[in-house]
Amino acid sequence: MSSPEPIDCRILAAALDLFVENGYHNVSIHEIQKRAQVSIGSIYNHFGGKEGVAQALYKHIFNEIDELVDAVILEYPTPWQQCEAIINQLFGYTETHRNIIAFAFHAKHTEFIPQQPLACHSAPFIKVRQIVQQGITTGDFGALDPWVVTASLFGGAIRMIQLRLDGMIERPLPEYAPQLLQTIRTGILT
Repeated sequence: MSSPEPIDCRILAAALDLFVENGYHNVSIHEIQKRAQVSIGSIYNHFGGKEGVAQALYKHIFNEIDELVDAVILEYPTPWQQCEAIINQLFGYTETHRNIIAFAFHAKHTEFIPQQPLACHSAPFIKVRQIVQQGITTGDFGALDPWVVTASLFGGAIRMIQLRLDGMIERPLPEYAPQLLQTIRTGILT
């Protein structure tokens, strides 16, 4: 017999779904409580309120993405292979962990948790820019401004993720990865 999911995990999972479905400002603490099947007191004891839940979600999700980037860096030797693997991982995650990706890439976090950094200033995105800088330094990528290279490498992938989340792209994103990566490769690799 499996043990029950911890209360804090139930609260975070319920809040994630509700925030993605309805938007942070349209979700009440009572809706989170009802979906998580916990007491209001449990939410306040674990997180101090709705903003605390959002902060914990932000930290948890960006830590998960950071671990993904770290694993890719360890597994793949070149900056291009690392970028390619990160895009593939994010496309796969979009299909298997939709709400996590939606919260990370769709939500305007500064509107409801202003003390958290913008997503582009979070650890995984800083590491991605470091990968790009390494690729420029080693000559793997063109000698362009790092922001231009980073946007060229990941901008299309992030836009495709947003389109998939919005229901505009109907097929799973991994089906598009080879074509997108070929397009990126043509424009970025030296």
